[in-house]
Amino acid sequence: MKLPLKFAQILQVLPFFDSTVDRWAIEARMLRLLIFLWIFAGLAVLFSASYPEADLLRNDGWHYFKQQLLWVLIGLLMFNGIVHLPLRTTMKLGTVGLFITLAMLYFTYITGTKVNDATRWIALGPVLIQPSELIKPFLVLQAAQLFGHWQRTSWQKRLGWLAVFLLALAGILMQPSLSVTALCGITLWMMALGAGLPSWQMIGSALLGVGAAVSSVAFRDYQRRRVMSFLDPWPVQAGDGYQLVQSLLAVGSGGLGGAGFGLSQQKMFLPIQYTDFIFAIFAEEFGFVGSIALILLVMIFGTLGLRIAAKCKDPVVRLVALGSTVLIVMQSFLNIGVATGVLPTTGLPFPFMSYGGNAMLASLAVAAFLIRAAREMSSAEVIAFPRKFDSSSHTDGDKSMVKSTRLHRAREF
Repeated sequence: MKLPLKFAQILQVLPFFDSTVDRWAIEARMLRLLIFLWIFAGLAVLFSASYPEADLLRNDGWHYFKQQLLWVLIGLLMFNGIVHLPLRTTMKLGTVGLFITLAMLYFTYITGTKVNDATRWIALGPVLIQPSELIKPFLVLQAAQLFGHWQRTSWQKRLGWLAVFLLALAGILMQPSLSVTALCGITLWMMALGAGLPSWQMIGSALLGVGAAVSSVAFRDYQRRRVMSFLDPWPVQAGDGYQLVQSLLAVGSGGLGGAGFGLSQQKMFLPIQYTDFIFAIFAEEFGFVGSIALILLVMIFGTLGLRIAAKCKDPVVRLVALGSTVLIVMQSFLNIGVATGVLPTTGLPFPFMSYGGNAMLASLAVAAFLIRAAREMSSAEVIAFPRKFDSSSHTDGDKSMVKSTRLHRAREF
């Protein structure tokens, strides 16, 4: 049955009914399916992990699931818009977005809402805005522009943008949020490494980052206690080690095949089980086999992302693909590391799974950048070099080159 034209046009706004997908590169199509699978699995796990607490505190076991579903729908509309917008256009909007979210980041210190001893949110009625999450996609876009044109950028401009990045990282660190600061800092560092910046600059920036992390732990008592409890949580399982011990019990209880969907027992005791420790609930319900399957999903995502970055001809597009891949994959493994006791306990959500509208929007935006990079990976910036022939033929040649370049850039993959 053929749908009416207007209704079919409305459906195009939703990514599930996008009729242009067949013309995308194979990597872009695979990523799209992978992200949808990841989101659907995440919604199911979130429902299971959050139901008891939502039923107890909200008198509605579906509360957090319904909230997350709304953010997923909003995020998918944004996702569909980004994958159809040229990256050059998105980057122009991204510069404005970076300064807006940076201002919001520091605005939290004036009128922010304090939750769990951290001031990371701005309350807009019932909605909590978390600038430290929303700034992530804009950092990726701006870093790609800066490092992609590093050799052709003046020292004044380089220092100016590096100062903006440092302000962003410092603003996140002071909230305090060491994990998000580390994630953003490592992502920026990996993008600079991928751009081929000099080794002395890379070593210097790495030492600066390590020094900032050590100083933060040294001067903040609660962070120091977390590190000590991470080393051996069992003696302090009634205090600072409580979250990690409950998470380890959940992971260990899963065994090989898991307790079954919805049958986790530790979600009754594990704090923030549907946000930072959602992997522990997943591991308990789906066991070792399910955990390996989820890790493989993340690794496939990372492999596709690196493949796209390697095939990109434009250096800026390549860095967008690299930064997007590093951000999502590293955040996933950091979350898993915390839940399994490999890393100190930190507040970092699992992409596309943990509850939170800000994190969902940021993850979908970054994933959309990667798919858009896959669609543009065969385009390249062509630079005209002067040739020795008469002025008339030189003019015609330049016009022909410019026309060819424009056609090449406009081509969709």
